[in-house]
Amino acid sequence: MAFELQSSAFASGGEIPVKHTCDGQDLSPALLGEIAAQADPPDPESAQAHYSQALARAEELGMRPLVAHCHLGLGKLYRRTGKPDQAYDHLTTATTMYREMGMTFWPEKTEAALGSPPRNSP
Repeated sequence: MAFELQSSAFASGGEIPVKHTCDGQDLSPALLGEIAAQADPPDPESAQAHYSQALARAEELGMRPLVAHCHLGLGKLYRRTGKPDQAYDHLTTATTMYREMGMTFWPEKTEAALGSPPRNSP
C-alpha cells in the first residue's frame, strides 16, 4: 500500500524539512506530552508544552488527525488537573474534528473523557 504525504510546508515529492521531522532528536512531542500527562503524578507543565508543540507542528503540516489527538490529550490533561473549562474546550474540538474526518472510533473516547460539561458552558 502506497502512502503519500502532502503539505504546504514542503514541495510535493521533495524531502520533508528537518524542522518538521525531529531528525536526530529521537522524540515525538505528542508522545512526550502523553507520557508527562499519564505520569503519576502528572507533569502538567511539561505535558502542556509538548502537546502545544505537537499541535503547532501538526496544524502547520495539515495533519488533522494529530491535531485532534493533541486536543484530546490536552482535554484529558486539563480534566485530570482540575481545569474543566479548558478540558471542555479541547475535548469538544477533538470530538468535532474526529466526526468531520469520519473517524468513528474516537468520538466515543472524547465523549467519555468529556463527561458532563462545566457549569458555565452552553
